[in-house]
Amino acid sequence: MFRISEIETFFPEKILTNEDLQKEFPEWSPEKIFNKVGVKQRHIADKHETVLELAVKASEKLLKKIDKNEIDFILFCTQSPDYHLPTTACILQDRLGLRKDIGALDFNLGCSGFVYGLGVAKGLIAAGIAKNILLITSETYSKYLHEKDKSNKTIFGDGAAATLISKDITKQSFEFELGTDGSGYEHLIVKNGGGKNPVSEEDIEGNCLYMNGRKIFIFTIERIPVLVEDLLKKNNITKEEIDYFVFHQSNKHILNHQREILDIPEEKFYIDMETTGNTVSSTIPIALKDALERGKVKRGDKVMLVGFGVGLSWGATIVEI
Repeated sequence: MFRISEIETFFPEKILTNEDLQKEFPEWSPEKIFNKVGVKQRHIADKHETVLELAVKASEKLLKKIDKNEIDFILFCTQSPDYHLPTTACILQDRLGLRKDIGALDFNLGCSGFVYGLGVAKGLIAAGIAKNILLITSETYSKYLHEKDKSNKTIFGDGAAATLISKDITKQSFEFELGTDGSGYEHLIVKNGGGKNPVSEEDIEGNCLYMNGRKIFIFTIERIPVLVEDLLKKNNITKEEIDYFVFHQSNKHILNHQREILDIPEEKFYIDMETTGNTVSSTIPIALKDALERGKVKRGDKVMLVGFGVGLSWGATIVEI
């Protein structure tokens, strides 16, 4: 049905290391931070770098490999858009000089966003609406973090990925497994800045990202193993037939627990966020590109992709690379 033709990434130049964080929070050593979340450094957007700028840079790298006139749809996943309106995908079309007879839309999802984007792309291809879809995942969560929030500052980094999804009838088509539990929306939230609660000078913490780490951990441990098993059943495939597993790179602690619960061999399970941190919707394409370049994944492999997080939202599928 479709293939992931190309992936390119881009990260801000500024880097925040664990040593830098220790200067702000002396009680946390670089080793303690790394052992806790699996991150040694993360990229941080400066005040003039937005998700659009990161997306442009990632897309320009991708467009060097293809004829840009082949792109006939843009999907842009972000939770930190440049504007409430207009749609960032529309501005990106102009910045990249793409055709004007193409579709373009934003969608607001976090750590499950790449999987959902693949699902939407598959639907567009199946409906005959598009053949080559530019799927953008771009986030600058650092702009939402309180300066004293040491927990989230150790985890999150900024970055973008541009992925080309192309129609390919030679590739095996796998089903998706998606899920939502909006009752947990307050566990990962920026309360102020939308229509319900405007940005507040009195409630500074409400303007920033809040994450209940314990609740999110419980959610992932309870939900994700079930998600994986349901996906395998839906596709009538065994875990052993999957060549590689790429989960959302939330943090090392959560990923190790998930791998152990699911009894996945270490050599078939991607964990590496040392130099990027948790880049939200971009972690899966960043990881997949890295796995391909390092030979952990090769063309023809069946790879399971699993996303989960803010919403609460989760999704998984299998792709033939």
